Amino acid sequence: MRACLFLFFALSLGTEAARKPNVIFIFTDDQGTLDANCFGSEDLHTPAMDELADNGIRFTQAYSHTVCCPARAALLTGRYPQRSGVNSWTQGDLKSGRGINMFGNEVTIAEALRSAGYRTALFGKWHLGAARESGPTTQGFDEFFGLRGGFIDNYNHHFLHGSGFHDLYEKTKEIHAKGKYFPEMMTDRALNFIERNKNGPFFLYFALNIPHYPEQALEMFGDRYKGLPMPRRSYAAMISTTDHYIGKVLKRLNDLGLRKDTIIVFMSDNGHSTEHSQIRVDGHSSGLKKGHYYGAHGGGGNAGPYLGNKGTFFEGGIRVPAILSYPKELPKAKVKSQAVTSMDWYPTILDLCGIKKNESVSFDGKSLVPMIMDKGDKEIHDEFHWAWQNQWAVRVGDWKLIGRGSWDLKSGQKIPSGTHLGKVSGEAPEKKNYASEKKELLKELKDAHDRWSEMVGFSAR
Repeated sequence: MRACLFLFFALSLGTEAARKPNVIFIFTDDQGTLDANCFGSEDLHTPAMDELADNGIRFTQAYSHTVCCPARAALLTGRYPQRSGVNSWTQGDLKSGRGINMFGNEVTIAEALRSAGYRTALFGKWHLGAARESGPTTQGFDEFFGLRGGFIDNYNHHFLHGSGFHDLYEKTKEIHAKGKYFPEMMTDRALNFIERNKNGPFFLYFALNIPHYPEQALEMFGDRYKGLPMPRRSYAAMISTTDHYIGKVLKRLNDLGLRKDTIIVFMSDNGHSTEHSQIRVDGHSSGLKKGHYYGAHGGGGNAGPYLGNKGTFFEGGIRVPAILSYPKELPKAKVKSQAVTSMDWYPTILDLCGIKKNESVSFDGKSLVPMIMDKGDKEIHDEFHWAWQNQWAVRVGDWKLIGRGSWDLKSGQKIPSGTHLGKVSGEAPEKKNYASEKKELLKELKDAHDRWSEMVGFSAR
C-alpha cells in the first residue's frame, strides 16, 4: 500500500513538472501610448494594469500598428501583416460578399499551442476577415464568441459605419442579445473558459473591443472622472472600464491558484482614436437615428511627448503600452527600454512554454527571453517596418522615415509631399522634419524600406 502511494505521488510530481504554463493575450483596442497609471498617466485609475506591471516587465518602447487589422495579424502570426494578405480593411460582415481575409495558410499562435495540447479560445474582437469559411475557428481557436469585424455598439451589437450590420457570433452562429453589455458578456465567457480548463494548459486571447468608440463606459466610473475636461473625461472612464474587466480575469486566476503559472501578455493594438463619427443615414440597421454620435469626441488619449494617434505612423499611432507577466519564471516590477514589436510575442511564448517552432514558419519577430534575462540594454532589432494601404514607415536606430506611395530618389528629384524624416528620441520626438536636409539618411532609410517591400511583397502605388 505504501509503495502504491509513493508511486502515485511520484507520477503526480512528474505530471506537474511536465505541465506547460497557461497563456493569455490581453489585447486592448485604441488604448493610447501612455494610457495607464503605470505608464505615467496619473489621472487614470488602472489597478489591474498596474498589478500586471508590478508582477512583470513593462516595455517603454513597444510597437504594434496604426490600425486594428494589421495589428492583429502581426500579433497572431509573428509576421509582417503584408505576408498574410492584410494590408487593407478586412471583410467585416459574415453575410457580405467575400472580401479580404487573412490567408488561411498562416500558422497562428493558437494553432501552434493547440498542436502542443492547449485548449484555445478567443473572446472579443477578431477583425481578420469575417467570411464564414475563414475566421477564428479555422485558425486554431476551439472556441470563439464576439465580433468578427471592426467594432460594435456595446448594447445593440451592430457595426455602425455606413448602413451598419449586426455582428455578434458564437463561432459562425449569429447571436442576438440586445441590451446586454458586450464587454461583460465576453468576460463571462472568458472566466467560464478559465474555470473549465483550470487543469490546463489553455490559451485565451482576450481581445477587448474597448476603449474603442462608442465610448459607453460603466456608470461606476462616471463620478471618478467628472472633474476632467472632455474628451479626456469620457475616454478615461473607458480606460477604467477596460481595466475593470482585465481585473476580473486576474481575480479568477488568483482564486483558482493559476496566476503564477500563467503567462500574460498585455498590449494595445494601436494608439488612441481621434475620430468623430455619427449615423449618417435614415433606417440604419441598428435602429439608431440619423445624427446619433458614436465617435471618440476628437480624442482623449495621452501620447505624452509623441506626435500622432491612431491612423498615423508617428509614435503616438504605433507606440503602445505593453507588459509581459509570468510570476513563476520572469522578473517582477522590471522595465525594459529596448524597442520591441507585437510580432515578438509569438516566438517568446514558444520559448517560455518549451514548444519547438514549426520549421515551416518564418517569424519576423524575435523571442524576448534572452533580452529580458540580460541585464544590459542591447537592442534586438535593427529595423522596424510598417505599412497600411499605400502608406509606410521604417525605423532604423533613432530615425524614422514616413512615406506614401512608391517613389525613387533620383538626382535632383523633389521629395514627395508628406514625406517625414524624424528622430524618435529627445524632448520633442519627430517634431522636426529632416527630409530636406539629411538626404543621405533619407536615402538609407528609403533603401531599407524598398528591400523590405520586396521581401514581404508590399506594393505602395
